[in-house]
Amino acid sequence: MYHILICDDEPDIVSALRIYLEGEGMQVSSASNGKQALDFMKSPEGKEIQLILLDVMMPEMDGIAAMAEIRKISNVPIIMLTAKSEDADKVIGLTVGADDYVTKPFNPVELMARVKSQLRRYTILGTQNASPDGTDTGILVIGGIELNDKAKEVTLDGNPVSLTPLEYDILKLLMTRRGEVLSPHEIYESVWKDTVIGAESTVAVHIRHLREKLEYDSANPRYLKAVWGHGYKME
Repeated sequence: MYHILICDDEPDIVSALRIYLEGEGMQVSSASNGKQALDFMKSPEGKEIQLILLDVMMPEMDGIAAMAEIRKISNVPIIMLTAKSEDADKVIGLTVGADDYVTKPFNPVELMARVKSQLRRYTILGTQNASPDGTDTGILVIGGIELNDKAKEVTLDGNPVSLTPLEYDILKLLMTRRGEVLSPHEIYESVWKDTVIGAESTVAVHIRHLREKLEYDSANPRYLKAVWGHGYKME
């Protein structure tokens, strides 16, 4: 049974989301502000959470601030709940670690499709798999970047780096196949387990985010190199 955390300061929205999620057989916990959500994720119960629905505008600690803190301790998928007037917050949220967003008032069918997509990617296709290089330690190292696949942790020169699940999987793929040039379509098929027209732009956005987090000068990357016309590789 999937365990979902809803964080929203509007009781009616929490109740509606609970009905949709529990109707799909999911377990639901809730918080009414970002601080409560962060405290919950730091508790033993937080380790059971597999997805967070996080509102942007809340008292005490807003959703973006909460997400930034949650990303320091967890890589579970986060879907932001935003009002139509919060376009800037959507961009900021996706940059600092959200996996997707849904605009209020939301369509229940669309919401559940996005929830199921993130859960499927996280629990079946991605971060819970064993290290693909078959090593016992599950640790991959390239220069100052270290990826511990058992702990699902990434560090840069010894400092923790918070990645989204998709960013983590792309990095793991490239580190596992060190020095090998992978096309955007290869990366998309390996990480998303799907084929799609326009994979180049989708992968490029996530590569850019990875560079911003892992390169001291993202315009002149040391590790994550582009091979023009072919794809990307880790050096």
